[in-house]
Amino acid sequence: MPSVNPPPAYTPRTTPARSNTVSTSGRNRSLSLRGSKNRSVSASSMSSSGKRSFFHSLKGGSNVTQLSKRLYRLIKNENQVINSYDSAGRERIHVATQLSEWGEQCGDDSVSDISDKLGVLLSEIGNQEIQHAQSLEDYRAILKAIRNTEASVQPSRDHKARIQEEIAKLKYKDPQSSRIMQLEQELVRAEAENLVAEAQLSNITRSKLKEAYALHFAVVIERAEKQALLANHGRRLLNLLDDTPVVPGDRPAVYDSEKEKRAREILKEAEDGIREWREELEEVLSNVVHPAFLGKAGLPVPVPPALQHTPPPEEEMEVHPAFRNQKGKGKAVTPPYPVDQERRQVAVV
Repeated sequence: MPSVNPPPAYTPRTTPARSNTVSTSGRNRSLSLRGSKNRSVSASSMSSSGKRSFFHSLKGGSNVTQLSKRLYRLIKNENQVINSYDSAGRERIHVATQLSEWGEQCGDDSVSDISDKLGVLLSEIGNQEIQHAQSLEDYRAILKAIRNTEASVQPSRDHKARIQEEIAKLKYKDPQSSRIMQLEQELVRAEAENLVAEAQLSNITRSKLKEAYALHFAVVIERAEKQALLANHGRRLLNLLDDTPVVPGDRPAVYDSEKEKRAREILKEAEDGIREWREELEEVLSNVVHPAFLGKAGLPVPVPPALQHTPPPEEEMEVHPAFRNQKGKGKAVTPPYPVDQERRQVAVV
């Protein structure tokens, strides 16, 4: 029987580790994108936000009440918008790296240096886009508070509607039924509970809507102003690139060390501008009651008189308290006891 050679031993392939994330923090980054380990953004990192949206769609939506359905759709679609901002930021970083690599192989010193510096600015613009998407998550979380309150109010509405429907059926079939009175009493309790729930929903809806979009617009303003700041510094960089036409045989102007130094200074100023940026927003006023003065149902309760600090009217301050009538007005009346020192001594004697 002929001998059979055994198959060669299996050796697993080793592939170099690939980074799937892009750093969005650290302002003190290099002044160049070349030689960076993260030259490209992998497909898995770009689709990470899409995976989150996929799993979110799997675990939600089954127990959505009729009252909260529209807001549920709004929050879900807003999640897709946020994912788009995140993907756009990562794509911008990828394109910025490609711009730097293209300029490096052009053979022109000025184009090479300016394209590299522009890539750094564009990369930071992409980082601002990613941070914008992360900040919008807080805005969505506030909207979810309204959605959850709407979902909690729906059972109260349904319970009241079922009692009303049952009362109407009994009055039609058996107007003399003793159960009608029981249901009417139950309806009174259900209406009282629903009244509290509806008031709580109204308060939370108005306050949380104001809070959510105040945050949303603040985030939009921050992103816009920071990206505008970076874009203006990018235009300053373009002024260092000499675009004077040359005739065949001549060479363009030399990109000297002075211009290269100026380009680095512009990047440093852009970095300082982002770090020192401060928001200047239109104030959004709020009349929300402090949580200490909220009842168990989340409704405002009267503030204790000792904390109101309301001074008495001027007309009452001019009249002795003993001469005021029971209604608290400043009209003088005969006091039930002597107020003058002489009369007090006579009363004692």
